[in-house]
Amino acid sequence: MVTQVTSFSRSGVSDWLIQRVTSLILLAYFLCVAGTLVMGVDYSSWKAMNETVGMRIFTLLAVLSMAAHAWIGLWSVFTDYVTERMLGPRANFLRLVCQVGTILVLLVLVLWVIEIMWVSP
Repeated sequence: MVTQVTSFSRSGVSDWLIQRVTSLILLAYFLCVAGTLVMGVDYSSWKAMNETVGMRIFTLLAVLSMAAHAWIGLWSVFTDYVTERMLGPRANFLRLVCQVGTILVLLVLVLWVIEIMWVSP
């Protein structure tokens, strides 16, 4: 069996399962936030809700789920469509650039949310 160094879990079944679990976490988070907004919320109650430890953990879990979900999806796109057959001999370099760029963007996003939710006053 050939494994890719840059895949998330080294197994297609594991990647599939991770994407399904992370999509359920994202759906739950979306429904929670959307339900709060539909009920009508002002800034002070929104701020109070997001200052609770439970909501901070839920937000962090949702952002980590989004990062894992996005990484698996984009890794699949890059390995399927950025190939030598389609783009020539520089495809491997282009795929690496795309993957490193994706990792950097997701890392910055996760660190930014951690800073907003846990470090900022």
